[in-house]
Amino acid sequence: MRQATVGSLVAGASVLALAFGQASVAEPEPLPADAFLQRIARHCGQAFAGRIVVDEPATQDDPFAGKALVMHVRECSPGEIKIPFHVGGDRSRTWVLTRTAEGLRLKHDHRHEDGTDDAVTMYGGDTNALGSARRQEFPVDRFSVVMFEREGLTASIVNTWAMEIEPEARFLYELSRPTGRLFQVEFDLTAPVDPPAAPWGHE
Repeated sequence: MRQATVGSLVAGASVLALAFGQASVAEPEPLPADAFLQRIARHCGQAFAGRIVVDEPATQDDPFAGKALVMHVRECSPGEIKIPFHVGGDRSRTWVLTRTAEGLRLKHDHRHEDGTDDAVTMYGGDTNALGSARRQEFPVDRFSVVMFEREGLTASIVNTWAMEIEPEARFLYELSRPTGRLFQVEFDLTAPVDPPAAPWGHE
């Protein structure tokens, strides 16, 4: 009887030790900003075709109309991901996502064909909420507002950009304004395409 009792105690102690051991090494859940970057980084090196799903109100002389749209998750380093966005033969655009102390920052790196900066470049904003692993929103920052006002792009001073990522399914880029402007491009992550040439200024 005593042997059975001791055996039971030893077995019970082993179970408790195993349980506590597992608890002590359990990985904490990543913050939404980190989980969001991790989801995109899973596609690093891949390129995907996209299509415009919302363009309201429709704009005249739309530079995206009838053009092949391709995103390329081209550069992934700790805390930063660079995603060129090609519109036909126009390789001027690169989205730059950076981890900050508070969340995430989105910037639009615009270059001319010779690699020099466009007059309107590195605009964007920082997240002001946790967001989620699926969606992050970037209200326009002060740097961008000053640039837009200087260049006469006053409609853009109320911009909010957003991105959504569902790994192996879809990626969405969005521009919205409280005036009713909504522009969304969706990319099919189930069907990678051949990576395009380097964006201008990043060869």
